[in-house]
Amino acid sequence: MSNPFDDQDGSFPVVVNGAGRPSLWPAFAPCPDGRQVALGAGPRDAALAFAGERWRDPRPREAVAAPVF
Repeated sequence: MSNPFDDQDGSFPVVVNGAGRPSLWPAFAPCPDGRQVALGAGPRDAALAFAGERWRDPRPREAVAAPVF
């Protein structure tokens, strides 16, 4: 079986976890617990672009908000 995340013709929503990290999820599968849909299902390239525009810092949200000493 091939990996559904690699399907160039697949339909993917973008889901976001509690730390604010987006990821693609196959449209045929239910949204995982603890995540919310940030962008409805659409072409893989559009989902990747949406996620990339919104997640520029790999640190968790709490670390980004914390002061740096």
